Amino acid sequence: MRTKKPKAIAIVLGGGKGTRLYPLTMDRAKPAVPFAGKYRLVDIPISNCINSGIRKIYILTQFNSASLHNHISNTYIFDTFSSGFVEILAAEQTNETNTWYQGTADAVRKNLKHFHEQDADYYIILSGDQLYRMNIDDMLDRHIATGAELTIASKPISREQATGLGILGCDEDGIINKFYEKPANDLDISEYKVSESFMLSSLNKKVDSSNEYLASMGIYIFNAKTMEEVLNNDKTDFGKEVIPGVIGHRKVATYLFDGFWEDIGTIKAF
Repeated sequence: MRTKKPKAIAIVLGGGKGTRLYPLTMDRAKPAVPFAGKYRLVDIPISNCINSGIRKIYILTQFNSASLHNHISNTYIFDTFSSGFVEILAAEQTNETNTWYQGTADAVRKNLKHFHEQDADYYIILSGDQLYRMNIDDMLDRHIATGAELTIASKPISREQATGLGILGCDEDGIINKFYEKPANDLDISEYKVSESFMLSSLNKKVDSSNEYLASMGIYIFNAKTMEEVLNNDKTDFGKEVIPGVIGHRKVATYLFDGFWEDIGTIKAF
């Protein structure tokens, strides 16, 4: 049981031009695309954070950010005595760099100086184009309890669903030891099946054909020191480069999530 609240900040990845959501992103940033009437896509991860007690939130974006600024400034107003905030960090030219964000990892790397100001122990990385409701505080508890340097949220799925997702392999304690990006339908990935004991202890469910594999949700919790170390290079993408490079070299745990979760970053999914 915790003796004090961990110092954690959330970093929401706002994405690039939003070409997969065009024409909805023609005049606005992807996180500012309207959703369910009065809401915007970015409200989903922000709501998950605030309802989990995480009130220091950064949004990283770079295209058509005016509409996003307007929405954030008019919606998230914390009281004077609170240390909470929702702050947008748009791509900027500095003495160190004059380029756009080259990917998710590059976006975070270029803003480390801003994150240092919060003196956080943990960095929570969230996607800005997913629909779900999660208690991120539970995931943080899991991260701390395992002593992992990185924890990845995962969704139990079927073999048919695995083809379009990154698949995690782990031991009976939920410590990740392998990763496979979008396995082909005819590829044998049975060695990636989740163990009965881990599924039972995590979700109180039995393993069957509908939940025998674990898909990465693109939601990460890093120890602050670890994230800065694994970004001390020129890798640009978390999912394709950074995360596969960490697995097998550092202790990486998974947190099982069995609620509704959907990537809504395309017109079809939206």
